[in-house]
Amino acid sequence: MTQPTPPNHVPAGATPEGDGILLGDGPVLVDAYIDFLCPFCRQFELAAESRLAELVADHAISLAYHPMNFLDEASTTSYSTRAAAASGCAADQGKFLPYAHELFVRQPPEGGPGLSDAELADIGDAVGLSGTAFADCLVKAPYRDWPSYVTERAVDAGVGATPTVLVAGVSVEPEPREIAAAIHAAGGTP
Repeated sequence: MTQPTPPNHVPAGATPEGDGILLGDGPVLVDAYIDFLCPFCRQFELAAESRLAELVADHAISLAYHPMNFLDEASTTSYSTRAAAASGCAADQGKFLPYAHELFVRQPPEGGPGLSDAELADIGDAVGLSGTAFADCLVKAPYRDWPSYVTERAVDAGVGATPTVLVAGVSVEPEPREIAAAIHAAGGTP
């Protein structure tokens, strides 16, 4: 099996492998494989985000979000790739989590164009990414090839759907209680 070719650029805060954004420094690793166009990922995010953020803040977990582009063909503009690349721009300024959350809050329906680049920029403004750095990153798109790399690595690791959540390397239901129980079983204290 050949390893996916790493992209030319990975966002700030990337995992050592460059296939996600790592938040926190807790002893139990939680991996969340997501697609910003996936309605089930939206449900997961809205149900679990505040609890996961709390566990990161309490140093109970390290949380790696892996923004994939499984659903690019479910939009007319490769929206999954564009949104994941934009989340990389947000990560460069330490705002991955609020930006990703807001992408899910404003998630467009499948089958259309997705949010426009201007709307992606507006979301940045809404979460405090005002100024030229974020807008310039969206225009220059240094992370446009990153979501494909993230997706290739995920598929190679056996991820076949989004959302997929692993706690200490073990797949669990993407539901807050199940995740908390798995964290506890792995030696964490949720």
